[in-house]
Amino acid sequence: MATDFKSIPIIDVSPLLAKCDDPKMGEDGGVIEVVRQLNQACTQAGFFYVKGHGIPISILQEVKEKTHKFFELPYEEKSKIKLNATAGYRGYQKVLENITKGVPDMHEAIDCYRELKPGAYGEVGKILEGHNQWPLNPPNYKEMMEKYINMCTGIDLLIKSTFIISNQNCSNQSEISFFLFSDLSRNIMRGIALALGGSPYEFEGDRAGDPFWVVRILGYPKKPFENGVNDIGCGAHTDYGLLTLLNQEDGINALEVRNLSGKWISAPPVPGTFVCNIGDMLKIYSNGLYESTLHRVINNSDRYRVSVAYFYETNFHTAVEPLDICKQRNGKVNQADETKKVERAVYGEHLVGKVLTNFVF
Repeated sequence: MATDFKSIPIIDVSPLLAKCDDPKMGEDGGVIEVVRQLNQACTQAGFFYVKGHGIPISILQEVKEKTHKFFELPYEEKSKIKLNATAGYRGYQKVLENITKGVPDMHEAIDCYRELKPGAYGEVGKILEGHNQWPLNPPNYKEMMEKYINMCTGIDLLIKSTFIISNQNCSNQSEISFFLFSDLSRNIMRGIALALGGSPYEFEGDRAGDPFWVVRILGYPKKPFENGVNDIGCGAHTDYGLLTLLNQEDGINALEVRNLSGKWISAPPVPGTFVCNIGDMLKIYSNGLYESTLHRVINNSDRYRVSVAYFYETNFHTAVEPLDICKQRNGKVNQADETKKVERAVYGEHLVGKVLTNFVF
């Protein structure tokens, strides 16, 4: 559960990634240290920075630069991919069209989801069926974002190898080596599984072996705000799934995380890192040991800010409930389990319930 933390820790996950395909990874000294840091971060703050993730900084920067170019376009151009129910709630929203707890947010965005085959998730998933809407301007935005999402989610070796050959930004062996690993999100979750006392594979198979994902591409107007009802870029909220990877704008302090005393702690950009945080489903799996911490965005700078949030989720139909390893710590019932019951949730139902209340049409 979150504490009165005063800063967000930085964790180098490269030792974890280096052993990601080793069933005995939990015995490696480097992995043990990463796992210790993950457990401390998830217990104390629910947030941490990740470095040593292997995704080239040039790619992180390209995503933000091209996103800036999209948001600089006139509304008439951006609205060509406007979010609507027919498109499966995918696409562009202008400022004040996204709502957090009943209050319009001071940001614009493109929302996209893992694309679903019709009927794949029954009636619950039907409203999300559709294709992601990508802009034609700037050129090749769709291709860039799909590659970026694949880096966060995981792609097969053939596609990885093809990307290595075609990508001119991979200038050294350390950058290229990332593509020989499994996906980044899954491997961080392997470290978190070890931190909870389980095997590295607790969050695979029926739990997250076929993970859903969500991406929000966000733009926050600079101050002073025009036509705004408040100055909150995104209101206080928790994320829905397992793990969030946030690629945020360098040089602008806007993200804030609330500690146990209710104080808002700044999570300033650290170039070349992701800001990671745990979501509602991981809180349930951990039986409340790890908190999905409230956070918000306020852009008080005189610069327009962009960020790209990638949300790694469970399988869509997974019924999420506390892991046995989290109910028992050192053979005893966890205190969190004695003082409160962590509710069971079906991830897809949880997501759809949020989606249906998040937008103004």
